[in-house]
Amino acid sequence: MDFVSEMKAKAASSPKRLVLPEGMDERIIRTARVLLDQKLAAGVTLLGKVAEIQKIAVAEGVDLEGIDIIHPGIDTHLERYAEEYYQLRKNKGMTKDQARIDITDTLRWGAMMVYLQDADAIVAGALNPTSDVLRAGLSIIGTAPGIKTASSCFVMTGLDPHYGKEGAMIFTDCAVVPDPLAEQLADITECAAQSCREYLSVEPVVALLSFSTKGSAKHDHVTKVQNTVEILEKRNPGFAFDGELQADAALVPSVLDKKAPGSSIRGKVNVLVFPDLNSGNIGYKLVQRLGNAQAYGPFLQGFAKPISDLSRGASVDDIVTTCTVTLAKGASN
Repeated sequence: MDFVSEMKAKAASSPKRLVLPEGMDERIIRTARVLLDQKLAAGVTLLGKVAEIQKIAVAEGVDLEGIDIIHPGIDTHLERYAEEYYQLRKNKGMTKDQARIDITDTLRWGAMMVYLQDADAIVAGALNPTSDVLRAGLSIIGTAPGIKTASSCFVMTGLDPHYGKEGAMIFTDCAVVPDPLAEQLADITECAAQSCREYLSVEPVVALLSFSTKGSAKHDHVTKVQNTVEILEKRNPGFAFDGELQADAALVPSVLDKKAPGSSIRGKVNVLVFPDLNSGNIGYKLVQRLGNAQAYGPFLQGFAKPISDLSRGASVDDIVTTCTVTLAKGASN
């Protein structure tokens, strides 16, 4: 079974409620219909002006039966949501009046639905930049216990079956944190390990990558990865990891034997942690294009509740896949 099929089976096994803040986009409306028809979600809520959503649905030939529509500015939960948002942000200078205005933004409203358990997951980004999606998620949903850094991962499939789980691996962080500090890179590593469990259904074996292997080069960038390994050792996170390692040492047992003999991750790596966004973004795209691999994502990680970001150029199929993966993540919580 391929990755998308596995995620669909997982989502359908324990359907969750999804909120889509960009309800006035025709792709989002069509996605909502697909998710319900395929029983991938227990419920789908579209946010936006009801009349406009209905008009677009008619033009697209989409039946809205069973799909909830909420216009935040006039919804009966407005006062409750505004008060909750005020309580969350009052230490940042938020006033009650401003909270009542701000919470009507559909991204914030959707995040609040998840925070208050009126929905289980949120997916956005078809109309909004990643920064806005992240800001709404961080200010309301927040990060998972023990984690301070939100990040992302890609699920790479179609690789040589000798690598990862039958040719499937987790690459992180390739989309969110440009130049993480050692503490942040440790957070990213822990989150990627959890993503491996959720998306690949195997125990994570993690390699922290560098242009150096075990001190073969000296540089601040190398020191950062070495410090990350020390932080992880102190945290004792419950999964196998090693670093700093060059990519060939991480992946090829014979190379690892020469450069870092006795490593506990020999021949088992299924998660690659890149030291910064430059290397991560370049790395996954090279593997995708030159290796003819499939790159699914980026999927956000490190949040307290399931949240995902979309490319503004995403197709309906792309959005359905991201929603499915997000709902599958919810099914595992």
